[in-house]
Amino acid sequence: MNPQANLIFIISLLLGTTITISSNHWIMAWTGLEINTLAILPLISKSHHPRAIEAATKYFLTQSAASALVLFSSMTNAWHTGQWDITQLTHPTSSLILTSAIAMKLGLVPFHFWFPEVLQGSPLTTGLLLSTIMKLPPIALLYMTSHSLNPTLLTTLAILSTALGGWMGLNQTQIRKVLAFSSISHLGWMAVIIVYNPKLTLLNFYLYAMMTATIFLTLNTIKVLKLSTLMTAWTKIPSLNAMLLLTLLSLAGLPPLTGFLPKWLIIQELTKQDMAPAATLISLLSLLSLFFYLRLAYCTTITLPPHTTNHMKQWRTNKSTSTMIAILTTMSVMLLPISPIILTIV
Repeated sequence: MNPQANLIFIISLLLGTTITISSNHWIMAWTGLEINTLAILPLISKSHHPRAIEAATKYFLTQSAASALVLFSSMTNAWHTGQWDITQLTHPTSSLILTSAIAMKLGLVPFHFWFPEVLQGSPLTTGLLLSTIMKLPPIALLYMTSHSLNPTLLTTLAILSTALGGWMGLNQTQIRKVLAFSSISHLGWMAVIIVYNPKLTLLNFYLYAMMTATIFLTLNTIKVLKLSTLMTAWTKIPSLNAMLLLTLLSLAGLPPLTGFLPKWLIIQELTKQDMAPAATLISLLSLLSLFFYLRLAYCTTITLPPHTTNHMKQWRTNKSTSTMIAILTTMSVMLLPISPIILTIV
C-alpha cells in the first residue's frame, strides 16, 4: 500500500478514536465510530486476497448495524428524556439497545461470530489494530454509561463470552483465530465488572492491549501465522521465542506475571459485591483459555513434537529485535510487583 495512504488511514483511526472518547454528545461519538470503521476497512482489505475482501465486507456489515443501533438508542433516549448527553442515558430501553450495539462492536457473545473471521482475513498489523485500538471507543462509551447499564444482562454476556471464548479456541490451529477467541474471553472479564467498578475495566483493557500488542508484534517479527510454523520458528530468534512464552502465560493470567493483576482485582471486587458465584464461574471458565495458551506456549518453546519426518530448520536471523517489542515484553511480564503504583494512577 502507498505509504501516504497508509498514513492517512492511521491518522483517521487515531482521530476517530479521539473524537469518540472525548465527546459528550451522542452524535459526535457516533461520528468518531464511523470514521474508525471507514479508516480500518482499506487496512483489512489491502492484500486483495478474497479472504481479506470477505473479512472487510463482514466487518463493514456488522459495524454498520452496530452504529445504526447506537444512533437508534441515543435517539430513543433523546425522545424520552430530551438529553443528548452520553452520561444521561437513563431510559431502560435505550440502555438495553446500547448494550447490544456495544456488544456487537466489541464482539461479545452472542454477537461474536464476525470477529474470528475478520481477524483471520487480516494481516497481523491490522489484526493488532482490530484487537486493541478499535476496542477502545466502544469500551469508553460503556465506561461513560456504566451507571445506567443492566448488571444482570452484562454479567450474562460476560460469562457466556468467557465460556465460548475459551471453548471455541481449544480446537484452532490458526494463531490469529486463537487470539480472536482470547480477545472474546478477555472482553468477558471486562464486561462483568463495568457496572461495579468501571476503572477496573479500563485497567484490564490497558493491560490486555499491551500484552496482545506484544504477541502480535512478536509474531510479525518471526513471520508466523499458524501452529505448525510456530513449532519450527524457534531457530530464528530463540530469545524472542522465550519471551513470547512468558507473554502468553501472562495473557493467560498466571500469578507472578502482569496478566494476573486484573483477574485478581476483578475477582476481589466481585466478591465484595456479593457476586462470589459469578467470580467462581468466570474463574473456572478462564481455565479453558489457559489450556490453549499453554498449547501455544508449548509450540513456541518445545521445539518439535516427536515424529519421523525431517523438518528443515529455519535460518537464525542477525536482525536485532525492535526496542518497542523489548519494552512491551518487559512490561507484559514484570508489572505485578508495582501494582500498588498502578492502582494509585488508575
